[in-house]
Amino acid sequence: MIGFNKISDFIPVIGRVLLSAIFLTSGLGKLLAWDASVGYVATAGLPLPSDLLLAAAAVTEIVGGTMVLLGFQARLGALALAGFSILTAMLFHNYWALADAQAAYVQQIMFWKNIAMAGGFLQIVAFGAGPFALDNAEPVSNHQTAAI
Repeated sequence: MIGFNKISDFIPVIGRVLLSAIFLTSGLGKLLAWDASVGYVATAGLPLPSDLLLAAAAVTEIVGGTMVLLGFQARLGALALAGFSILTAMLFHNYWALADAQAAYVQQIMFWKNIAMAGGFLQIVAFGAGPFALDNAEPVSNHQTAAI
C-alpha cells in the first residue's frame, strides 16, 4: 500500500495543473476571440488602449500559466498570476458598483473566486512548486566521473 507521504508528493502537481488550467484556456481564448475580448476589456473604461491591455493579459495568463504548470520559475509565475487575479477582481468584478442585485451576486462570486485563486498562487510563492517541477529537476551532466 502506498503511504500518505508518497501520495502527498502528487498533491502540489495536481494543484499546479488545476490552478494553471483556467489561465491557459483563458489566455488562448482571448487570442482566438480577439475582437470580442477587446470589446469586453473596453467596458472597464481603463485609461490604456484595450488591445494593449488584452495583449498583456493574454501573455500574463499563457506565460504565467505555463510557468506554474511546468514548475519552471513557478514562484515568479505564481506571483504574476496572483497579482493578475487580484487586479482583474478589482477592475472587472466590482460587484459593489452594480445596481442589479442578480448581476451583483454573480460578480461577487467571480470576485471572490479570483481572490481565492490568488491565495492558491501565494501558497506556491511561499512554499514553491513541490515535487515533479522543473525547478526541482536534477541537472543533467554529460561528464562521467571516473570510479576510484
